[in-house]
Amino acid sequence: MSSVNLAAVETYLLGLQQNIVSALEVAGNQSFLRDEWIRTEGGGGISRLIEGGDLFERAGVLFSHVKGKTLPPSATAHRPEVAGRVWEAMGVSMVLHPRNPYIPTTHMNVRMFVAQAPLGSGQEDIFWFGGGMDLTPYYVFEEDARHFHQTNKDALASHSPTAYAEYKKWCDEYFFLKHRNETRGVGGIFFDDLSANGFDASFALMRSVGDAFLPAYMPIVENRRNLPYGDRERDFQAYRRGRYVEFNLVFDRGTLFGLQSGGRTESILLSMPPMAAWRYNWQADAGTPEAALEQYLKPRDWF
Repeated sequence: MSSVNLAAVETYLLGLQQNIVSALEVAGNQSFLRDEWIRTEGGGGISRLIEGGDLFERAGVLFSHVKGKTLPPSATAHRPEVAGRVWEAMGVSMVLHPRNPYIPTTHMNVRMFVAQAPLGSGQEDIFWFGGGMDLTPYYVFEEDARHFHQTNKDALASHSPTAYAEYKKWCDEYFFLKHRNETRGVGGIFFDDLSANGFDASFALMRSVGDAFLPAYMPIVENRRNLPYGDRERDFQAYRRGRYVEFNLVFDRGTLFGLQSGGRTESILLSMPPMAAWRYNWQADAGTPEAALEQYLKPRDWF
């Protein structure tokens, strides 16, 4: 098995963050703020963000590389063999909340975790990669969803003929609001615990996912950014953003890991929309564009 190369992963992730930020700055004609931080327990990160932009009402593209001696319960619950090991985790995580309701919210992250073998134990480091991306539209254009899924499928094709189907199913099941009986959006791909084929192959797959984000999402932005909208669309956007908040605070393992491991709260919660709304027992009127969203909040085959 090839050895773990943390430096190579960090170099890639920092480059990915910069490439995405540069593309979004050009699209929105607005510079991202830069906020570097240090974690008391070890490590730190770089937060790149926009607040109140014309194209992106909130955008966060975050790099973190954190270290510790004791893992939080969210990590050891699924991998008890890592308990008691010194660990490192690094990744790029991002959420984009556009202002125009016809542009979907999107999330992407790629990450690596290493639990180091005790010195002199003769054991190997335990590592795995994870990541994925998903699309959360307020008004669904089927051609946009198909493009997003096709780009993800193409990115995975050279690694495994079954990866897209497996990771799509994983995404549909992971980004599911059980108390609402609906998916968060129209899905994408999600994977975790990737290590079986060794470091090099796992790292290569993670890079393919990270590199696929801009071609998957930016054509959708360009297709929808000039569509006119008004208060009705903004009100519906705020209502649906409430579902995004519910998922992140109730179900998302990344949010829980960040908070339980002493991560930087401001960066972790940058994924939340700047404004959201909840209404008691509200239903969209039948036949309206808002009502049409419901038929897409379930797993489906896009091809």
